[in-house]
Amino acid sequence: MKLIIASNNKGKIREYKDVLEPFGFQAVSQGEEHIHLEVEETGSTFEQNAALKARAIYDQSHCCVIADDSGLEVEALGGEPGLYSARYKGLPTEHERRLAVLKGLEGKENRHARFVTCICFIDEKGEEHLFTGIWNGIIAEREEGTNGFGYDPIFISEDGNGKTTASMPLSFKETHSHRAKAVKKLIAYLQSR
Repeated sequence: MKLIIASNNKGKIREYKDVLEPFGFQAVSQGEEHIHLEVEETGSTFEQNAALKARAIYDQSHCCVIADDSGLEVEALGGEPGLYSARYKGLPTEHERRLAVLKGLEGKENRHARFVTCICFIDEKGEEHLFTGIWNGIIAEREEGTNGFGYDPIFISEDGNGKTTASMPLSFKETHSHRAKAVKKLIAYLQSR
């Protein structure tokens, strides 16, 4: 089964391919299908944003599509950056967004955080199916590591042995992350069809 990944994020596309292809799914990016869209995330939840992106690609391809919306929610920041993780405070780079989170936590003891992913899968008939994954952890005191992307250099997961996600091999994230948890639910669903 071919699945179009509704994303232009190279790190996310690589993760999806690495996780899905061993199960016999042909994962291709929207770019590989010559669909060049940037869907505006106007939803008020991760679920709504994932569905918006999936529907936009499905409407052009009429193939099975996977889209997700993910974000980092930091307790002491009132759940920020949340839905705005990819454009937090309007900052242009991932590094600047990470620094904004670290600055926001200066002097705060509570460093609890979680990554959330919601995947929207649209099947051949155009029906939507949602799968959510949550990965709990804390925010590090400083950036560390070069593996991964986004907030990985400042996130220490509950199963990360005190190391940031970016300090771990990519295979660790592909096995334990919020996206991995949601993808496992998606794969179970696809295999049961």
